[in-house]
Amino acid sequence: MRLTYLTLMGVAFFTALPLYFSVVVASRDNAALAQVPPPLIPGGNFFENIGRVFDTVPFGLAMLNSVIVSGSIAVAVMFFSTLAGFAFAKLAFRGRQALLLITVGTMMVPSLLGMIPLYMLMVKLEWTGSIYALIVPGLVNAFGVFFMTQYLSRALPTELLEAGRVDGCTTWGLVWHVVFPAARPAAAVLGMLTFMNAWNDYMWPLLVLTPENPTVQVALSTLAAGYVNDYVMGLAGTALGTLPLVIVFALLGKHIIGGIMQGAVKG
Repeated sequence: MRLTYLTLMGVAFFTALPLYFSVVVASRDNAALAQVPPPLIPGGNFFENIGRVFDTVPFGLAMLNSVIVSGSIAVAVMFFSTLAGFAFAKLAFRGRQALLLITVGTMMVPSLLGMIPLYMLMVKLEWTGSIYALIVPGLVNAFGVFFMTQYLSRALPTELLEAGRVDGCTTWGLVWHVVFPAARPAAAVLGMLTFMNAWNDYMWPLLVLTPENPTVQVALSTLAAGYVNDYVMGLAGTALGTLPLVIVFALLGKHIIGGIMQGAVKG
């Protein structure tokens, strides 16, 4: 048991070390990068470097855009994927297996192949330069549907649904009172993965947004695009841009751990 805890502590240390060193460098000046040995304690220039980030790019707007886009996509994917997963896992209708195979098959198509027609569609809708072009295409995805289908097929007993119908519960009532509570652990995992994927997306926002209305990743690339790379300012923006991901994991972590423990008890 002691060896297990020591191993976990070592893994946690080496996982957090790059993030900590980024904060250390972001709190100093560029001369700190050339120091041997490198500094291990944060300096006093962090807020000054953060101020330079906001003066160089519209980082506040970028953070707001990323929070809105990533949050909207994560909530929509959790909602629609749970509904679709419930339908594929527990409802009998014609063509169910064929539709599920088609949905899973779309995961094999590289996303880059769809960027040109999707961009043409955004131009026709006059959504270029708007965050609608980021939110609407990501409201549902095949991975979320497949993930929730696999989870609900095992975690949601058919007898529980039949008992609800005997009590006079409608299909929407079953979804609200039975399916959503049962799907909460998997939905939390899916929401966290979707939020991280949307937050870290770079290519699509770079295509459809303007430099005056960026997301965090586009703004960070602008910081690193100067004639002379200012690594300290870039790492300061990176540290600030990582903070929402930490908050999301802190909010959803208890649901994820609860789902793991629930599965362990059932096993």
